[in-house]
Amino acid sequence: MYLEDPGIYYEIYGKGKPVIILNGIMMSTSSWMAHIERWQKKFQVITYDTRDQGKSSRITDKPYTIEVHVEDLKKLIDHLGLKKVNLMGVSYGAQIAELFALKYPEMIDKLVLSNATDHIDNYLKSIGQAWKVAAELYDGEKFFDISLPYIYSRPFYNNNYEWLMNRRKVFKETLTKDWFDGFVRLASSNETFDIRNEISNITAKTLFISGEEDIITPKSHIIEMSKKVKNSLLANLENTGHALFFEKFEEFCLLVEAFFNND
Repeated sequence: MYLEDPGIYYEIYGKGKPVIILNGIMMSTSSWMAHIERWQKKFQVITYDTRDQGKSSRITDKPYTIEVHVEDLKKLIDHLGLKKVNLMGVSYGAQIAELFALKYPEMIDKLVLSNATDHIDNYLKSIGQAWKVAAELYDGEKFFDISLPYIYSRPFYNNNYEWLMNRRKVFKETLTKDWFDGFVRLASSNETFDIRNEISNITAKTLFISGEEDIITPKSHIIEMSKKVKNSLLANLENTGHALFFEKFEEFCLLVEAFFNND
């Protein structure tokens, strides 16, 4: 389904409490199919692609910042006639969720922030720059080789190398110039993201999830974030990296289900 203005593609599954999922920067609605199959039996799942992602529209006429997605999300929630929602954001999506929770606190019930950050430090900015350089090669295999080792943990890489190499071939076959250009714009949009002084104003009950081996959004940063948000819980998953929602599928699903279904 599409919200024509601003050109947002979304999908809805199941019934019950609405939970909106916000993608990581390289993801799309299709990234969540295994989670949706499980979660739609427990609550209503709403997935969508931000602009410059997946099946949503592109922003090619001007530079933009990550804040543009906050207003797009507001339009989607209004379009669906929802008064209050739960948000679950991963990485880039968690940043959008944080900004939304600060601007529209009255619209949030609960918040899950997985592999999140409250600012882009120089190390993370440098990773983003490396990703952009890789994307501008317009080669799926090279993009995979440069970008993906940051995302998965060392145990996952060592134990699933054949699967990863098959994914490398999929990147080569499926990633288009349009995808790469959209990714570069997304990776440029959050370079000045910094809510360290505002994050303590988040009032929604919040669950932070970190990965022990995540080098992109380290556990230590997420611990500091959780200390700033008064009404929050913290869970750390061992032997996993930035893609913990995939690497530790069962543990991640159980955490999210328990948090959203516990009144």
